[in-house]
This record gives sequence, structure tokens and C-alpha cells, in this order.
Amino acid sequence: MKYVIIGNSAAGVGAVEGIRQIDCDSEITVITNERYHTYSRPLISYLLLGKVTEDGMKYRGDSFYTDNNIKLIHASVTEIDTNGKAIVLNDGSRLDYDKLLVATGSAPFVPDFEGLKTVRNKFTFMNLEDALRLGDTLDSGKRVLIIGAGLIGLKCAEGILNRVGHITVLDLASGILPSILDEDGAQIVQTHLESKGIEFMLSSTVKSFKGNTAILESGETIEFDILVLAVGVRPNTALLEGVAKIERGIVVNAKSETTAQHIYAAGDCTQTADISSGQDKVMALLPNAYMQGECAGVNMAGGEMSFDKAIPMNAIGLFGLHIITAGSYSGEVYAYSAVNSYKRLFYGDNKLSGYILIGDVDRAGIYTSLIRDRTPLDSIDFALVCEKPGLMAFTKEERTARLEG
Repeated sequence: MKYVIIGNSAAGVGAVEGIRQIDCDSEITVITNERYHTYSRPLISYLLLGKVTEDGMKYRGDSFYTDNNIKLIHASVTEIDTNGKAIVLNDGSRLDYDKLLVATGSAPFVPDFEGLKTVRNKFTFMNLEDALRLGDTLDSGKRVLIIGAGLIGLKCAEGILNRVGHITVLDLASGILPSILDEDGAQIVQTHLESKGIEFMLSSTVKSFKGNTAILESGETIEFDILVLAVGVRPNTALLEGVAKIERGIVVNAKSETTAQHIYAAGDCTQTADISSGQDKVMALLPNAYMQGECAGVNMAGGEMSFDKAIPMNAIGLFGLHIITAGSYSGEVYAYSAVNSYKRLFYGDNKLSGYILIGDVDRAGIYTSLIRDRTPLDSIDFALVCEKPGLMAFTKEERTARLEG
């Protein structure tokens, strides 16, 4: 059996390990357009911060490829020939497959700002190459403008704050982390970041650039030395255009199969069912990517596995303040706030649908499991779980099952 995996990040690694659970001998080829060993993308801000080395970013050990009998090819894939069951590389060579996994991830979205080409020292912040290039330009006197107050923009700000003179974060939204926080939670995190010296300009957008001057829609201007574009990401779906069904991302079923025969997809490039909301969406999250990749690998090798418990989930630390969010924010709300703790639980139809935790994030896994398992709230002591999440809130039978699981 010839397995080909396009992508060398979490989903690709999950697929390799899924295949090897079933098939220990067949050939696996991994293709990547990056020149690095597999690494953890969320750690790129910590590389700039000095908390981790490039070697410490590795997602698997040095012997991962040899241990799993992997042929690693550093190239780009330009075409998938489904009739010939082959892929075409950027040098024109062809590679046959029996089972193919597309784990191409996502790419930064760069708005078509007027005058953007005139900006010197502009970067995105999605991969190790971006981080290394940005790091080479940092200096204690430099002014940095980050467009985007989401996860990528704020982690970039954390990583470089102590290496530059000033950071301004600009976003069209009225609050930071608009995709994962409510208004009150966003204000807590913003106040924390402002105390570290980061300036925010919210409900603002760039009209144009003139060199290293940003001209806002309001008429205000911002002078800067370095520009970081962290507006958002888009799934890399181009390889399967006209080959498999694509909506917001590549459409896959619970087995990670696409609509094209012998072709699977996993990770940030895919569209999957969010069990907390019942909607199909793109969820660009490392844990989901790995689990979906593992599922694909097992099924590619002839085993049986389903990935049907995907939920949006984010765990992030910013200058020592921890934030974990999961699921969808609909239904009734349990609210609790204290000096070091902000908690919002969202529930309805006898199920927990989502949560926001800021500060005290201990035992967040209890809430996550309630969402993933669609646990009926009347089968547990939900009032106790709201206040003090723990196994004692479950029945004896449920506690035993969870401990054994």
C-alpha cells in the first residue's frame, strides 16, 4: 500500500500515527512545502519571546520519520490526478498513491489594502518562517502595527513586546478576540494587555498605506516601522477544486473521507460538524487537526475510526493570564466573576453548549467532556458542576466509567 500525505503538521502527524496503528510496514510519503521538521505552530510566539528554542518547537522527536519509515519530500504539490491516482510536484515529477490525505492547513488572509505594496517590513504570522523573518527585524526602537486583535495578532504581540519600542493593535471589531470572547470577557483581557503596554485601536480600519504610514478610515494616521497582518486565515482547498466537494472548507465525513474516491482530508483545510451547535464549519484547531488526521490514517489503512466530536476550542495564555473557551454560546447563561476568575457557561435543551473561562481555568476538561459527550444535564448535579467542576458531581456509575475511560 502506498500512502501519500500532503502536509507535515498536526493532521499529517496524526495520520502517520493512525496508519501505523494498523499497518506497520507499508510505504508512507509525507510532502511539505516547508523546510523544517514537524513543529508546533502555536509555539512560534514563544520562540520570539525566548521561552522555547527552535529545537524545542518540534512536534515529534528527531527520529519520528525514521521510526515510522517515512519518506519526507520538501516540495509543493501542483495537481492531483485522480484518474491516474498520482500527484504532480512543482518540479513536474509524479508520485503514485493508493490512499491520499490532503492536510494542507490554512493560509493567512491578506486584505487588498491600497498602497500595501509600498510598506517596508510587512509580515504575516502563521508559521516558523514568518516568525524567523519577523525576528530579524525587531529592535528596541521599532514601532509595530498589528492589524488584527484575534488569537494570532495577540500572540504575536506577546512574543515581540519586550523586543520593540511600542505596539499598536488595530481591529475593526469593538472588542479583542471577537470570535471567542463576549464583551465583558474581552474587556478583562484588554485591560490586562494594556497594563503590559500594548495600545489598542478598536472599531478602526485602514483605508490605505503610504509607505510606513497607515491612513485610517477616520482620517487618523499611524506611523510604524513594522507591519504585521493578522486579519485571519483561509483554508487551503485549491488542490481539491474540481476534485472533491468544497464549501467553506473541504467537505469530509466522520471517517475523514472526501467525496473523491481514495482521498481523505484533515485539519484546518476541512469543514466539519460542530456538535455543540450542529453546524458545519471550519475549525482551525490543533487538537481537532490531530484527532481528525489520526482518524483518516486509521481508515486509510483499513481500520475503523470516526471523528464525530469536534467542537471549537481555544486555550491561550497572554502574559500569564489563561483563557480557555469551547463550544457555542447559545441558550441560558451561568455567570460567575471574581478577582481572578471569569466564568460563563452556556446551556440549553438539557445540554452544555459552551463556556468561557478566564483566569481560573482548572478542570476545564470537565466542561469540555460534557459538551463533547452531549451529557444530559439532568443526569448530573449541574448546579455543583457550575460552581466546582469535578467528578463528584456525576453519578457513581458515570464516575467509574470516566475514570476507567
